[in-house]
Amino acid sequence: MITDRAFEADGALKYPAMDPHLISMPGIDAEHMQGAAGDVILVNGAPWPELEVDAVRYRFRILNASNARRYELALDPPAPLTQIGSDQGLLEALVEHTTIAVAPAERYDVIVDFAAYPVGTKVVLKNGDGKVMRFVVARTATDDSRIPARLSKIEALPRRAATARPWMFRKGTVKIMGEETDGWIINGREFDPQRIGATPRLGDVEIWLLASDAHHPVHIHLSPFQVISRNGGASGPRRPRLEGHRRPAPARVGRGGDPLRRSCRAIPAALPQPRTRGHGDDGHVPGERLNGG
Repeated sequence: MITDRAFEADGALKYPAMDPHLISMPGIDAEHMQGAAGDVILVNGAPWPELEVDAVRYRFRILNASNARRYELALDPPAPLTQIGSDQGLLEALVEHTTIAVAPAERYDVIVDFAAYPVGTKVVLKNGDGKVMRFVVARTATDDSRIPARLSKIEALPRRAATARPWMFRKGTVKIMGEETDGWIINGREFDPQRIGATPRLGDVEIWLLASDAHHPVHIHLSPFQVISRNGGASGPRRPRLEGHRRPAPARVGRGGDPLRRSCRAIPAALPQPRTRGHGDDGHVPGERLNGG
């Protein structure tokens, strides 16, 4: 679990909450509407840790638990990051990356083969030019593991006769506890717990078009999906975990209204929500109600 955090001089967590005591007013201040970033990278709660490893394959389940920071992860010295899964489970087949881009709340399931390095090598997991953690290849060991050519079979959702439903994410003015403040709106409206934005029937397949005027990750609560296209084209080899895979994880929404098309099975209480932590407090969550049938 990778996070970035900021700390006060006494070690207390530093966070730009509208209410510093986190009792009354929810959300973060207007200056941090794009999210709060920290200057300390933590892995499983430890800053820039080091891990001894054998010269064998390791499986890492990576979660970006940061408020807003996106990571471009790579190994130094370089070696493949072999992706086998995403949030919703295994891919159909492995995909090798030199770097992986991880948005907030996004998950990767990857294999790293440390047999590619001589014993004694110090391998840094980097985020761009910065350091996330370090591995030390401490010893040789027997490794009889392998990665199957076929990992799973993923059912393609049918698109014919699917209802198309747009979701447009923008900045706007919202009311929180009776006070107007900067916030996020969807389809021109702020969150109202009494308003339901979609009422699909159980078993329906819909095509959702997600777009934004800002580069913003979005995920769907409880609703697995498959990506049809991204920014007007195929999702591409850079993000294969989205292509043809059902997952309730964040997908970056394109700038300038470029749609991200998504095919979705309707299940109860699915909520399209921004995945910059704190924005749920600012009313950036529409409701969806499932109709039985």
